[in-house]
Amino acid sequence: MKTIDEYLEEQINEQLCQAILSGSRGDGPSKVKIRPVEIRGKVVYQASETVGTKVLHKNYSREELISYLKAGLQHDFSQLQASGMALDGTILVSKKGKMTIKTRRHPENGKGLAFGKDKTFSKGTQILAHNRVKQYILKENIPVPFLVDLGVMNKEGRIITQKYDKFRQINRFLEFIQDILPRLDQQREVTILDFGCGKSYLTFAMYYYLRELKGYDVNIIGLDLKTDVIEKCNHLAVKYGYEKLHFYQGDIADYEGVSSVDMVVTLHACDTATDYALAKDVEWGAKVILSVPCCQHEVNRQIKNEVLEPVLKYGILKERMAALMTDGIRANLLESMGYETQILEFIDMEHTPKNLLIRAVKTGKPKDMKSTVQLMKELHINPTLERLLYREGEVQSES
Repeated sequence: MKTIDEYLEEQINEQLCQAILSGSRGDGPSKVKIRPVEIRGKVVYQASETVGTKVLHKNYSREELISYLKAGLQHDFSQLQASGMALDGTILVSKKGKMTIKTRRHPENGKGLAFGKDKTFSKGTQILAHNRVKQYILKENIPVPFLVDLGVMNKEGRIITQKYDKFRQINRFLEFIQDILPRLDQQREVTILDFGCGKSYLTFAMYYYLRELKGYDVNIIGLDLKTDVIEKCNHLAVKYGYEKLHFYQGDIADYEGVSSVDMVVTLHACDTATDYALAKDVEWGAKVILSVPCCQHEVNRQIKNEVLEPVLKYGILKERMAALMTDGIRANLLESMGYETQILEFIDMEHTPKNLLIRAVKTGKPKDMKSTVQLMKELHINPTLERLLYREGEVQSES
């Protein structure tokens, strides 16, 4: 039977997928999850300790982790479960402190693998992508004032467990902006509008990223219908000294506060509110448009096609198809106005089925609409964005 030292020497390496300490025997963490991660080209082991409702993260070297696990099993936990690409194992600790170790090797992975002098596998092993730490634009454990005030992280910069999805969403959104930075002129003031800004997590993130981290001279305007939300956001902007971040109460379709903009953001504007926002963006000649549509009811009421009827008769499938058609046609309509468009995943689809983002970058080269017009005819669709962009019916004449 293996000793704990022998087992941990064999199990803890870059082939480890996950290890879990459980069965707390004291007042410390109730559980610890461990996985190998790659940071700046170096493999470390991240331990995520669950303490009450909080999850605390700390990174260890291989030697440090082995010592940590041994001490944990001797004093704080009664069980260790580990799974790896080559080996799985369990350690159970009895009330008298006796350790029982059980292992199971994967024959297909275990053959031909050997340890090198540095106690890692000698055959160029790699950490799988899902085991790598995401290198976020806004870093964990680095306090960002607006994220603290908005309840996403604490004063030490640790992410509040219940807000981790929001933290990921903010960083994913900033990645979209990072991609289009070459489209924004760093030599002059850049005007950005955020329609339906709500609590303004992303609005504050945009300002912080573009002005504080990237040095752009930005003037950002947040617009929302809720008076109390606007008041709070303006208070926070003053508190942080964000002199060129302002929030106003107003409706998307009627806003006339600017005559031209560089970038417009519209997140979760319901149904045709997205269409009115996109039409405004085109009217202003926005260089970049980032839009996450929501509640695409209009096309759901209109869509009709005999060939597709066997599918459309199911309400949930009709709803999903209508949503996809709505956003696909919106993207094509923007292309007809001289934009290059992409439809991208905003955050992971397991969190919400409706977080697709339309990213449009102005090229000034309109694309032909004949196939899109034909599609709309076949599905009996007459979307609001088409009527707003082609008020005299020009798009129909192309067919």
